[in-house]
Amino acid sequence: MIKIEIQKFLELSENFPVIDVRSPSEHIYGHIPGAINIPLFDDHEREVVGTEYKNAGRVKAILKGLELAGPSLYKKLTEALKSAKTGKLLVHCWRGGMRSEAMAWLFSIGGIDTEILEGGYKSYRNHILSVLSQQRRMIILGGMTGSGKTHILKYIKNNGHQVIDLEGIANHKGSAFGALGQPPQPSSEHFANLLYDEWRHLDENMPVWLEDESRNIGNVFMPDTFYGNMLDSPAIILLMDIKTRLPELLKEYSVYPPGIIKESIMKIRKRLGGEETASAIRAVDSGDFAKAIEIILGYYDRAYLFGIKRRKPERIVYVDADTGNIEKNAGKVLEAANKIKW
Repeated sequence: MIKIEIQKFLELSENFPVIDVRSPSEHIYGHIPGAINIPLFDDHEREVVGTEYKNAGRVKAILKGLELAGPSLYKKLTEALKSAKTGKLLVHCWRGGMRSEAMAWLFSIGGIDTEILEGGYKSYRNHILSVLSQQRRMIILGGMTGSGKTHILKYIKNNGHQVIDLEGIANHKGSAFGALGQPPQPSSEHFANLLYDEWRHLDENMPVWLEDESRNIGNVFMPDTFYGNMLDSPAIILLMDIKTRLPELLKEYSVYPPGIIKESIMKIRKRLGGEETASAIRAVDSGDFAKAIEIILGYYDRAYLFGIKRRKPERIVYVDADTGNIEKNAGKVLEAANKIKW
């Protein structure tokens, strides 16, 4: 049984399975991407052992833990053996203490070579937040809702540039309608884990393209320093009128039932105002989705233009886009990027 620091642990994780022995709820809330959850205790057992530790001390808690975990050790080792196809596993708990040591001992009985993360998941979190706070060259692609930013970034990525899809990681498109058609969002903690997992595989000598976002994407919040670095980075802002943006937005959102669209409108009713909200609802009821979208865009356009003021004017390049053609707009964006002075 060997304990290793986080850098070595992550290097080895490229080739060997990571076993998270924390409780299921801990794992679900946030974990090392790709980690397999083989918990020493389920959520109830963890609570019982914690209470025993608090009330009766360490030894009593260990005895209670053995009592609770003992009957399921066969199942846990069987699961570990299925995962250890190369005969080696990487194990962690919260702090790299008794839970990971107990499971490493169990796995060793089955002949599995096991290495434990020194400091546990907590050391992983400290590491990723430190890395994500470091300044790297970023190019931020901005523009008002419906400008095709996500599609442009996909095109740019397919042409050899480094792109991270923040909305894809967050399972949300960033507006009151952003959750439509999306799977459940991760916690803010796990969002950072997923972001780091992509970030660490990028070439530090090349800039990273990101879409302009608020600090929160739906219910997910980006790490503070990472978001601050985004705000300080050069931004390319697409300028596109509402009529050019409407067709794509209509295609994207008119497929949803009117009831769901109205629910999304009601989420921003305080910001839209009573009159505009009522007008948008009436437009949906009458099947005039174009009018409803125009009303809603009026609010989001104002909000976005206000948000641009957070950026330094000298770090912004504006690009006029008079068409919804992704390839043409991507060409303009890349041309503007070539003029950025680092």
